[in-house]
Amino acid sequence: MDTKLIIGIVVAIVIIAGAVLALGGGGQQEKIDIVGSTSVQPVAEKLAAEYMKKHPDVKINVQGGGSSVGIKSAADGTADIGTSSKELKPDEKKGLTEYLIGKDGIAIIVNSKNTVSDLTKDQVKDIFSGKITNWKEVGGPDAKITVVTREDGSGTRKAFEEIVMGKETKIKKDAIVESSTEAVKQAVKQDPNAIGFISLANLDETVKALKIDGVAPSEQTVADGSYKIQRPFLFLVKGSAKGAVKDFIDWVLSPEGQAIIKSEKVVPAKA
Repeated sequence: MDTKLIIGIVVAIVIIAGAVLALGGGGQQEKIDIVGSTSVQPVAEKLAAEYMKKHPDVKINVQGGGSSVGIKSAADGTADIGTSSKELKPDEKKGLTEYLIGKDGIAIIVNSKNTVSDLTKDQVKDIFSGKITNWKEVGGPDAKITVVTREDGSGTRKAFEEIVMGKETKIKKDAIVESSTEAVKQAVKQDPNAIGFISLANLDETVKALKIDGVAPSEQTVADGSYKIQRPFLFLVKGSAKGAVKDFIDWVLSPEGQAIIKSEKVVPAKA
């Protein structure tokens, strides 16, 4: 075959391939990076997986790192969507748009045999700080309270500290530290005098959830705000959402997306 003809064919192929890519062909995908809260991460992963099934032209990557990382990543533009499981401080809100996708209650749990059923939020604070050390001080049996907590870095612990303990009060140093929700439940299940905290999404019949200030944790009480120990699940975007990011967030907030959030045992934002 003539050399010039071969060169001409190659050039034509290159030109055609370039035109196809320019028109959005060649298998190119829109990419969305989501970074932040480890508590939001499992929900975001489920949402991403379901969305990509229906939109194969979109690739969504979900990573953890913590709420602070999510806020920073959204603010500096290194992530398309930052996630947070805590309320943002005024200085953190600057330049960001917040999208509430759901709410998570934090249940205060005791052994199912414990006769105590209701505590005030201040009593919970005093128990976890070590100010109250015996169940008889809050209407229970004469027995030393075993405090069970999560490890440093746990999103659930951080939310509990912010909502219940406040800035000045720390969880007692001799509290039993567990590295997972399941481990907290097992510790409380096995010790009649134990108290701990877990995400409402993980509550089951093996332990007893306490009423706090007379209100039991449930989807309804979290949704209507009457149960106060709760945290938001937030998507954060620098400026306002556009393009594929907006389409994804709109879907997350649609009945279909909210149903998936509910299936993950998180209270939908539009409950």
